[in-house]
Amino acid sequence: MDFTFSAEQNQLRDSVRGFLADKAPKSYVRAMTEDDRGFTDEVWNQIVDLGWTSILVPEDAGGLGMGMVDMTVVLEEMGKVPFPGPFFSAAVQAPLVAGRLGLTQLLQQGRGTVALEELGSGDPVQRVRTRALRKGVRWLLTGLKPVVVDGHTADWVLVAARTEEGLGTFLIERPEAERVATWDVTRKVARMQLDATPAERVGPPGDHTAMWRRFADDAAVALCAELVGSSEKALELAVEYAKVRVQFGRPIATFQAIKHKCAEMLQALELARVGTHYAAWTSDVEEPNRERAAAMAKGFVTEAANHVAAESIQIHGGVGFTWECDAHLHYRRAKQSDLMLGQQSWQRRRLADLVLTK
Repeated sequence: MDFTFSAEQNQLRDSVRGFLADKAPKSYVRAMTEDDRGFTDEVWNQIVDLGWTSILVPEDAGGLGMGMVDMTVVLEEMGKVPFPGPFFSAAVQAPLVAGRLGLTQLLQQGRGTVALEELGSGDPVQRVRTRALRKGVRWLLTGLKPVVVDGHTADWVLVAARTEEGLGTFLIERPEAERVATWDVTRKVARMQLDATPAERVGPPGDHTAMWRRFADDAAVALCAELVGSSEKALELAVEYAKVRVQFGRPIATFQAIKHKCAEMLQALELARVGTHYAAWTSDVEEPNRERAAAMAKGFVTEAANHVAAESIQIHGGVGFTWECDAHLHYRRAKQSDLMLGQQSWQRRRLADLVLTK
């Protein structure tokens, strides 16, 4: 299968790369790691004006009507920075849920995010314990959502909660969420404690479990796209450092041990890239192996990204453990992304079940 990007997709990549080089240099990324919001209105508004937040929004709803492969192009470039701000929550997560539930009008009402994950491990959909209780015409939500990306700055959040029919979807405007520290200092995460919190039930009637499973798969593939870009940059940083770091009178890039490390990092990166592109394509065309591809991508790419970023730190030596070196930012992104939307160990078990039972 040919995974060569189209001319339009390559133009999009060049546009994103140029924008990030200009608007998100190292100084901006470092400043945003210390900022509570994690972004500036100036940079975010320019991203909105460029239309990148509308990539996954259907054309009949005022969006670009593009797909996961196109979004992969953008996220790979953002992963190289790694880009701070609410792009993943507002431009990926929110449209994935709103689009499938016919709620695209919400996307015109400020920045949104999604609250799915809860405490525990394994299937992120199955472990939802938040309950929705109907009181007259109102719904009240009770539970804990510990990982809501940009939940403390979002204008609204779509929450997965259990009803008598199964999983439902509920809208909370101006959510009250507390920012919490995570591995990834470039991605802001909030904690939502729901205690009989009023919410509006949205979307079609019935059980939304299938929609939430599809969301988890597509969002996980989007995380993989970020990690491909992050891994590419981590490898690039390691190679650049190895060329200039002199030990025993010659650059360490000439040592066979370093060459082997870099070769293994490149192998992991390229396999991760192919797996991610394939998973994104299967989502766009509704290929029968879509679930397997998503599980395979999340299970392998997160492991590969952790390996590449960790080896980048090792090649940097003592410098790699300092705040000034960017290698740790990519390691943090890989560690946190592994924990989100089903960690690699569960994805492998899931893949085995999908293969052996079909």
